Amino acid sequence: MESGGQMKTQVAIIGGGPSGLLLSQLLHGQGIDSVILERRTKEYVLGRIRAGVLEQGLVRLLEEAGCADRLHREGIVHDGTLISYGDAMFRIDFRDLTGTPVIVYGQTEVTRDLYAAREAAGGAIHFNAEDVRIHDADTDRPVLTYRTDGQDQRLEADFIAGCDGFHGVSRQSIPASIRQEYEKVYPFGWLGILSETPPVNHELIYASSPRGFALCSMRNANLSRYYIQCPLTDRPEDWSDDAFWDELRRRIPADQAERLVTGPSIEKSIAPLRSFVTEPMRWGRLFLCGDAAHIVPPTGAKGLNTAASDVHYLHRALTRFYRDGDPSGIEGYSAQALSRVWKAERFSWWFSSLMHRYPDQSPFDQKMQVAEIEFLRANRAAQKAMAENYVGLPY
Repeated sequence: MESGGQMKTQVAIIGGGPSGLLLSQLLHGQGIDSVILERRTKEYVLGRIRAGVLEQGLVRLLEEAGCADRLHREGIVHDGTLISYGDAMFRIDFRDLTGTPVIVYGQTEVTRDLYAAREAAGGAIHFNAEDVRIHDADTDRPVLTYRTDGQDQRLEADFIAGCDGFHGVSRQSIPASIRQEYEKVYPFGWLGILSETPPVNHELIYASSPRGFALCSMRNANLSRYYIQCPLTDRPEDWSDDAFWDELRRRIPADQAERLVTGPSIEKSIAPLRSFVTEPMRWGRLFLCGDAAHIVPPTGAKGLNTAASDVHYLHRALTRFYRDGDPSGIEGYSAQALSRVWKAERFSWWFSSLMHRYPDQSPFDQKMQVAEIEFLRANRAAQKAMAENYVGLPY
């Protein structure tokens, strides 16, 4: 309901990325009203380049939201992944080990599909929402204030979902005396490029080498995404395309390097690696979702997938509250979400530690890394544990 700069809704959602959009669409399916506030424009949100390996849990949520048709038409089903060290390479067979694949489908495409669904349903999305402030979240009448086009706005809600990322206002609105933050900053970054070239392999290759980590990934049959570990002091402009391709070839098995099709980069960036969790993920009627509450290193593609599990728990909790008058899901949201978050953090930390070269590694440390990779290669139980985490732990 809108009156000048005054509005009311049941659930106010800060952040118009995939988490906020998915939550809004799932709530809509249960007859629960929501308003999304997004600081940027729709074009900006859709211009962000992100990972695209989807767990089945996220796929099921998109199906429930009515947003999975294009995903099933265009997504690439992956039944396994490849791990290399030097010129040796072996495969982790997800379908054999778990009965479950993953689907490669770009996060940008997920976001595009969710925008289309919210717009078709007449969902309220307010772009260019600046200076968002959260008030009275620890009462039963929380309020958001913000500005759009120079005008002051006020949004009253029953609940607020903070889906506004690591740098957003939501986490900072929880008093520092209540918040506890856990963080590990890794001493390297990932230099990534996007190129209009066929992928070097039809499955992802996670490569460990004495020169550092590399990842061969893809968006579709003619759009490839490649990464190499680099020092945090590097800048994208320090790397020519030719220098990138030469370094990538050195880090992947020789037979894969020979098959590599190169071309000009259409995007090039460096991402730092961080493990981060804040506790609790709920304060009063404010809930944190996704990157607002936790960050994982990109090794294993758990970022969007972990955000999806938060959305799952939160939309179920809100549905129970509105449908049955049952507040137990709301009260238990933080503990339930964090239980799964920490397991995803462990997997991303372990996989990152296994595959990267660290500046302070001793020769002994390097031998231990190789020994662990060889143990993974030879041991089915170890492969099953890895596969179960990679395809996604149950909600």
